[in-house]
Amino acid sequence: YGNHDYHHDPCACSSDPKDCAQVNWDIDDLSRFYMPGHSWYKTHEDLELEVVALDLNKYMEGWDGSKAPHELKFEDCQWTRCPGDCFANADTRAEQAFDLFRQRFEQSEARNLLVFSHYPTDYFSSVPEFLTNLSNNSEHDIIFFGGHRHNVDNTTTWQTPPNRNWVVGGGGGWSCDGPSQGFLVGTVGADYWVETYTVLVDYDICCPPPQTAPTTSAPASTSKEVFEAMSVV
Repeated sequence: YGNHDYHHDPCACSSDPKDCAQVNWDIDDLSRFYMPGHSWYKTHEDLELEVVALDLNKYMEGWDGSKAPHELKFEDCQWTRCPGDCFANADTRAEQAFDLFRQRFEQSEARNLLVFSHYPTDYFSSVPEFLTNLSNNSEHDIIFFGGHRHNVDNTTTWQTPPNRNWVVGGGGGWSCDGPSQGFLVGTVGADYWVETYTVLVDYDICCPPPQTAPTTSAPASTSKEVFEAMSVV
């Protein structure tokens, strides 16, 4: 879930994933995408990789590096019908997300961990353990993907060498937050190395400049005709 997803979803007010409009446990149900919970993982043994999804909306204000975790809150709860329950659910889900990541980091046998959240790595400066683990390639090659910021790059994020991470929120939408708009493509090679590269579109196509309505004045003859018509009436 991203921040906008929660605005009108029953999930914001309920602690039961069954109440969430987007949660779908049935991987064969192709009418919706597969998302078996707020945070989840799935192993693809044939590709030597594991996908780990994390609900970290509590860290929506994480761009402000001066705030400690206890000072952070899921700001968009204000747009739900139950702000108090929403704040509590976001806190709980963040704890569950970090627990899941820690578990998969320690227990997964996959060579590659593809980890994603709605937010890029620079939103988690208040959680150094998380960033340290994202940077650890002793057991896994880890690639982290975040969104929220509308750009596609690996330079504006908190760096996690020797591992990699990207912000992949490009494509316009609410705003354009940088010059690189488009997609990120990932391929798994025969040696199970995950290669990533961008496919970008022309910035002016994706993020055109604001349009202003042209101001025109009626021809003098038309104005005169209108005035004469009004006088007759």
